[in-house]
Amino acid sequence: MKKILTSASLAALGVASLHAAYAPGMTSAQTSKPWSVSATLRGFYDDNYTTSPSFRKRESYGFEVSPSAGLNLFMDQTTLGLNYTYDMRFYEDRRNNRADHSHQINAKLSHAFTPRYKLDLSDSFVIAQEPEVLTPIGGVILPLRSEGNNMRNSGNITFSAGLTEKLDAVFGYNNNWYDYEQKGVGSRSALLDRYEHLGMANLRWTIVPSTVGVVGYQYGYTDYTYPGLVAPGIASRVRNTESHYGYLGVDHTFNHQLNASARVGAQYTQYPNRLPGMRKDDVSPYADGNVTYTYTQNSYVQLGVRETRGATDVGLTLGTASVTTDAENTIVYGSLSHQIYGGLQLNFVGQYQHSEFSGGLANNLTDDYWLAGVNLTYEINKFLGVEAGYNYDRLDSDLERLAISRSFTRNRIYVGIRANY
Repeated sequence: MKKILTSASLAALGVASLHAAYAPGMTSAQTSKPWSVSATLRGFYDDNYTTSPSFRKRESYGFEVSPSAGLNLFMDQTTLGLNYTYDMRFYEDRRNNRADHSHQINAKLSHAFTPRYKLDLSDSFVIAQEPEVLTPIGGVILPLRSEGNNMRNSGNITFSAGLTEKLDAVFGYNNNWYDYEQKGVGSRSALLDRYEHLGMANLRWTIVPSTVGVVGYQYGYTDYTYPGLVAPGIASRVRNTESHYGYLGVDHTFNHQLNASARVGAQYTQYPNRLPGMRKDDVSPYADGNVTYTYTQNSYVQLGVRETRGATDVGLTLGTASVTTDAENTIVYGSLSHQIYGGLQLNFVGQYQHSEFSGGLANNLTDDYWLAGVNLTYEINKFLGVEAGYNYDRLDSDLERLAISRSFTRNRIYVGIRANY
């Protein structure tokens, strides 16, 4: 059950975990006691903290302070986890509003009614500006920074039932909610304020102990909630989408070090509030696969690919007859975690994201987004560690053909110290 829920999220999880070295997202402390606290202090240099084109980008030195607290309770049939992280980044380049503040609260509950029936609940709420923090695990990263106190909440519920010794049924529902601070025609709110509903039903058949086959269906509905206009004469709700996913999959364990997961199918998308000049529906491929190799106890490498359609921050129009509705996204990602010696750990993540826009003036134009990050951590003892890292982001956009400046590069370096208890 867990593999079919997490295979779609591994790309974003790998990216967020390493970018968290600069922009903390979801965190957890693994200790023997039920509670934990930690704090991080870093100095950084960011050569494009506004994610702007080169002719108007701004650079800044600064420092970051990020305390967090967590609680993990393990009972006979129930586990409960809670975590809160606050992050403050101070930019010396700014003259007003010199500090960014972000908050993230994560909660998870798992209860096994019997060995064959299990319920999992999780929720993640953030107030942030950086795109990798605002993106929920498994979501497509919208690469441009969003100024202001932007909110995102992701909730998930999953129920699994063992029908027979070899056949399991898994049912789930996921909800994402977005509320951006920027208002007005064509604003971030007009483009991206929305609810994303996704229901799921899977059958899992244990072919042999090391191989599980999967047949699945998902129903998704994206409801844009901004009451105003995405562009002059066009309401935000015309971008609403209704999607049906069908797929086949397999989870296979080659040995205790190597395992793989794959899902392949199709996504059928309709636009229930479309304008007369917009397409009625769209059929696109849906795929999600990854391979993980754990070559030593504390070292692993992972590679994966994902194909799906999703929301976009581009909403260009052709008069009042059509608007850019969404984008087809292909994601290729990889991550590496290697214990060099003792408490010295090296982590690396890389991701390439290709997005092709649908509808409006941007129809069939593309974005190509690369990101990479490397982090080196040394644990002085179980309470104290030091770290250094580098993150690189690059966006190449076909919208430059329309005289829209969107492409950018961004380099970030940091050094810091972390305390845990």
